[in-house]
Amino acid sequence: MIDPGFSKWIVTGIILLIAMDINAQNNGNDGQSLDARQQSIVAISAATATGDLPALKTSLATGLDAGLPVNQAREVLVHLYAYCGFPRSLNGINTLMALLSERKAQGIVDQDAAEPEIKADTTDKYEKGRKVLEALTKVPQAKPAPGFGGFAPRIDAFLKEHLFADVFESSVLTYQQRELATISALAAMTGLESQLKSHLSMGANTGLTPNQLTQVISQAGKQHAGTAQVLSGKAINASPWIVRLAKIEIDPNFLDQYKAAIDEHTHAALESEPGVLTLYAMTEELHPTRVTVLEIYASAEAYQAHLKTAHFIKYKTGTQKMVKSLELVEVDAIAFGLKSNLLQSEK
Repeated sequence: MIDPGFSKWIVTGIILLIAMDINAQNNGNDGQSLDARQQSIVAISAATATGDLPALKTSLATGLDAGLPVNQAREVLVHLYAYCGFPRSLNGINTLMALLSERKAQGIVDQDAAEPEIKADTTDKYEKGRKVLEALTKVPQAKPAPGFGGFAPRIDAFLKEHLFADVFESSVLTYQQRELATISALAAMTGLESQLKSHLSMGANTGLTPNQLTQVISQAGKQHAGTAQVLSGKAINASPWIVRLAKIEIDPNFLDQYKAAIDEHTHAALESEPGVLTLYAMTEELHPTRVTVLEIYASAEAYQAHLKTAHFIKYKTGTQKMVKSLELVEVDAIAFGLKSNLLQSEK
């Protein structure tokens, strides 16, 4: 049986989401565009990913002429090995080396900067990489990663310890520049819709605007016959709301205490946070210690603000010993069915 309060909040949330989506479509983007250096990163990344070396040489020259430092151009090519493989990354680096020799012979002096010193890292690299991924996704990351992390723990370790702890942490490029390169490469290649969608979200989290992401899609996807256009409407122009499912296993010794804590937290969030559209917790009838929480937020910003509230911190710290396991699930809302008289019946 659905709680009446839940019905009211889910209907209100749906109305708000529809309104935001219509408003976004009517108003278009925020008018910001990629600058010349950003455009060069897009072109360099797309050409590298598809192995188009003549186009890469042209893109590299255009980027250098626009003031892209040599070490940043080189780092883009290094970064891309994780997404399109060592062979194409190395081909790209060789192309840049040859181009720099030609430009030097022509008397062209390109900007460069010293590479940061590579020091021995004695920290827990898996944990370091997990935190970087949390910063990029704005979502807590389970250890190991759900699904593939348990099935292939070595690839989970490679992703956290090397890609996100080593590659992403290098200060030569910002997180935003790395996401720009990653999105461009994924958009230029085929069969990577899921990964592209994830990185479009990460790119937005680094500050890339809807207009800038649309530019990336148009430039990288269109030029190289990628699959990006298929996702552009779904991943960029979609409403900015955040939907999550949290699957929680509670220690049976603390079940009553947990229920009281999440009830207090839920009421506080719904009453004080306009950006929290829905928080609805439920237990399984046959397994009462299994809790599923449906969360809908008006935007990524609303979600981040929620995580910093006093009531969330109280709930999180207060229930830590009660929770045996927690899995946060990214979901896509594909259908909403509402009775036409539901709003009226809730008054």
